[in-house]
Amino acid sequence: MNMLTKLLAIALSASALIFASAASAQEAPDVLVKRISEDVLNTAKNDKEIQSGNINRIVALVEEKILPYVDAERMTALAAGRFWRQATPEQQKQLITEFRSLLIYTYSGALSQVRDQKIEYRPLRADPADTEVEVRSQVIQSRGEPIQLSYRLEKLPSGWKMYDVNVMGAWLVEAYKGTFNSEITKGGIDGLIKSLSDKNKQLAARSIAKK
Repeated sequence: MNMLTKLLAIALSASALIFASAASAQEAPDVLVKRISEDVLNTAKNDKEIQSGNINRIVALVEEKILPYVDAERMTALAAGRFWRQATPEQQKQLITEFRSLLIYTYSGALSQVRDQKIEYRPLRADPADTEVEVRSQVIQSRGEPIQLSYRLEKLPSGWKMYDVNVMGAWLVEAYKGTFNSEITKGGIDGLIKSLSDKNKQLAARSIAKK
């Protein structure tokens, strides 16, 4: 292969990568949520390690297929509310890290219960120019009533990302806001960081005990 051919191959490869990134960024929010949800559910249902309760495999699935589409920084900032601006950059970084870990265990706990559930999606009520939308769905189970499940997403230069989840009428961020405020009132930002760290250690210990 001569130099001109090599340069042409590199240029075509780069163009393909740029096009793929652009296509991903332009993916509609409801299409994105459906793709991720179906991918995660199908993997959870068909992976014997996940079905047997292998927490390491479940955590790996969450980190690989869910977290890249979650805006953990915005979720943390919203949960911290007015206290977020009072935190130093280092404290903000620590809060994001601990809250991200908490989200991993939260999602992992839900995935460990996946068996024969199916998801139905509601029509998206949004304008093409909207930069924030809500995607609504419900989880259909073989027993019991459907579980209402909604996602709030924001449009970033890199594409749509989730920043809040609603399960049966309760938004995750709002649920954590009360806990965050309580911990900050008692022990400041560092107190909240310690509380989240202790919680994550407890969840990690439980996960190891289940192996």
